[in-house]
Amino acid sequence: MPDETTAAGGAPASPAIQPPRPRLALSTAIFALATGLSRIAGLAREVVAASYFGTGGPASAFTVASQIPNLMSNLFAQAALSAAFVPVFTDLLQQGRKREAFKLASTLFWIILIALGALTALGILLAGVIMPLFTGTTFNGALDRLTAGLAQVLFPVVLLLGLTGLLVGVLQSYDEFSIPAIAPAVWNLVILVLLVVLHTDFSGGKRLYAYAIAWLVGTVVQMLMVASALRRIDFRLRLQVDWHDPRVRQVFVLMLPVTIGLGIVNLDQLMNSAFGTLVSDQAPRAIDNAFRIYMLPQGIFSVAVATVLFPTLSRQAARRDVAQMRRAVGNGMRQINLLLIPAALLMIVLATPITRLVYQRGQFNAHSTGLVSVALFWFAFSLPFGGLNLLLTRTFFAVQRPWIPTRLAAINMVVDVIVSIALYKPLGIAGLVIGTAVANAVMTALQLQRLRAGFNGRLEGSQTVMITVRIVLAAGAAAVLARILWGLLDGLLGRSLPAEIISVGGGLAAGIALYARAVLAMRIPEARQIEALVAGRLRAVR
Repeated sequence: MPDETTAAGGAPASPAIQPPRPRLALSTAIFALATGLSRIAGLAREVVAASYFGTGGPASAFTVASQIPNLMSNLFAQAALSAAFVPVFTDLLQQGRKREAFKLASTLFWIILIALGALTALGILLAGVIMPLFTGTTFNGALDRLTAGLAQVLFPVVLLLGLTGLLVGVLQSYDEFSIPAIAPAVWNLVILVLLVVLHTDFSGGKRLYAYAIAWLVGTVVQMLMVASALRRIDFRLRLQVDWHDPRVRQVFVLMLPVTIGLGIVNLDQLMNSAFGTLVSDQAPRAIDNAFRIYMLPQGIFSVAVATVLFPTLSRQAARRDVAQMRRAVGNGMRQINLLLIPAALLMIVLATPITRLVYQRGQFNAHSTGLVSVALFWFAFSLPFGGLNLLLTRTFFAVQRPWIPTRLAAINMVVDVIVSIALYKPLGIAGLVIGTAVANAVMTALQLQRLRAGFNGRLEGSQTVMITVRIVLAAGAAAVLARILWGLLDGLLGRSLPAEIISVGGGLAAGIALYARAVLAMRIPEARQIEALVAGRLRAVR
């Protein structure tokens, strides 16, 4: 880790042409809004899918089939490649070596196309052998065959997401966040439309093929959107591969621990599904449905903060500006706590009403609501820790010390496996998700300890703890109010869809309003930052 006198990412960069840098708070707000739209569109997609397929065995088959390609894309590309590529690419831009930076990106593009193209072909050919390894005794032969068939349709996503991840890394290095943030929303909308159009063309469990085809088409559209945005920075893809470029090796050397670290973290969701098949054939889909609600606040807030901060931290590391890095990380942690702690407590007290409002219709019945709400309740405890882990991991990546979070992620996975194995038999779905929550808490503690040591013991810890205590008090009061108001409205209005919208929405709105007033009254700086940003944007609109 860097200290006040030691380089954080190599030799100091000379003053040079730098990509434009809009204000960090505004970039975060824009990215959060776009990501929020994506998460809402994704949740709408899941609501429609749940009404068509419920939480039955075929729906769980799709869950397992989709997670294998997603895991592979994270292992070999997408987030892993972007995390390793952005610091190297940004460093070249900082030095004014734009031509070399673009040549590096082109070389990596063609290498990814060849390598992941071969991996995708193998996945399609061997799906019948691979997929049964991740299904338990509750899956019969028909469900195993369905899982393999769906995976064959979905495996090209590995190649497409790999190429998209590289192009997104180029855009983020230039602080171009809007299209990469909007593209997933379009991806979800394309899937939603195609699912509605195509699902009647199939029958029985095979209706899930409509969902798989929609995923594949949506991924193609997403990649095309990101590629079109490269015109903003005049990026030209070259038909050349420079195998001797030392920076290609540097990216892959950095990518190895990032791949292992992110792969270990992403294995958690797959492990929940695999262990879930031992609980029942409905458990994998129920956990996945809960995870989609959980990811709404996670995606809107923590992903936005970590994504927008990452290029900034990479530039600060290249300049050896340790003081600014420390302030950026501390501020990012407090922003995540400010937004995710109240979200977690509101989710805990309203887990069942939220699940019922979001999903319970069509094939998704009251039994399904019970399964999903249990998973959502326990996922909520993991929410702030998951957000902090994302930011802290990106900080290690920015200073090109990726082996540190990789080792810690391995410990995280061991903790998750031990807790899940111990609890899945007596507690079922709850035991699996508790394993995730405990592992995330351990990962946060370990990363903070290591990062604090790297910054000579100074990470604005006292300020962060003091502000977090205030946040917890305000969020606790908000959660109590939300639960009481929901109970009153639910008793008065009943359980029709309009009534549930009013009761759940009213409880959440009252809790959020109380929380906002409380954190502003407590003079929490990060709350004042958001207030100033919102006020400034409203004045600009007028």
